[in-house]
Amino acid sequence: MKSTKDKSDGYLKCSFTSSRRDFLTGTARAACGMSLLGLGLGLYSEVGKTHPANTLRPPGARADEEEFLGRCVRCGLCVRACPYDCLRLAEFGEPTATGTPYFIAEEFPCYMCPDIPCVKACPTGALDPKLTDIKDARMGVARVVGTDRCLNYWFNHRCLACTTICPVRGKAITLEKEIWVKSDGTKQLRFIPTVNDEHCTGCGMCEKNCPMARYGGGAAIKVLPLSIVKREDQRYHRRFTPEEQKAIETKAKAKTL
Repeated sequence: MKSTKDKSDGYLKCSFTSSRRDFLTGTARAACGMSLLGLGLGLYSEVGKTHPANTLRPPGARADEEEFLGRCVRCGLCVRACPYDCLRLAEFGEPTATGTPYFIAEEFPCYMCPDIPCVKACPTGALDPKLTDIKDARMGVARVVGTDRCLNYWFNHRCLACTTICPVRGKAITLEKEIWVKSDGTKQLRFIPTVNDEHCTGCGMCEKNCPMARYGGGAAIKVLPLSIVKREDQRYHRRFTPEEQKAIETKAKAKTL
């Protein structure tokens, strides 16, 4: 800033130099940059409240994602405690909340340790310490998402991969008989994999070991987070609960009246 004296009134008059203008311009740009950064972080935090369909939380994670995020302090102790290195911490830029634990079933499923070390390592209860039996875990639920890819839907094929690898064998995934009438009128017996929600832990062993997982398009069966799973799916994807079956029957009776 440069000062000059007006001889007429004796007062000092100031004029701005280029350095003063540069300072003000730089300050305005910095303020705009901080505003945009704050807006970006706000939007990112909103995205972090949910996570993609292929990311699953560890055993015992609070079913309410908001509650889980509120309790999780991003310490990483559960990741260190996992003996199979299944868990990872979300990094900045990923669609999952930064620093929170998750696993991807198609890469590293949960091996369902009987002593559940990840839950014991959690210091805040983000992973519920009340979970003492790993078969009571609900990390997600399996769904047959590719009937065109499942070998049991193909002619003269009977695949047992998902049913035999399932840790809750004979309960979580069963093969249900179906009589398929082909276009020429002939009939064929098929065995369709059926997910029973009340027993499925969402460990992802079925997805990882599906023989179709090695080909383009991925596994025919996938584990999805409970928060996004539809409760009224197509048949064969899962068995209806008694309440749902009763509601279906009631709706069918109403239509006939």
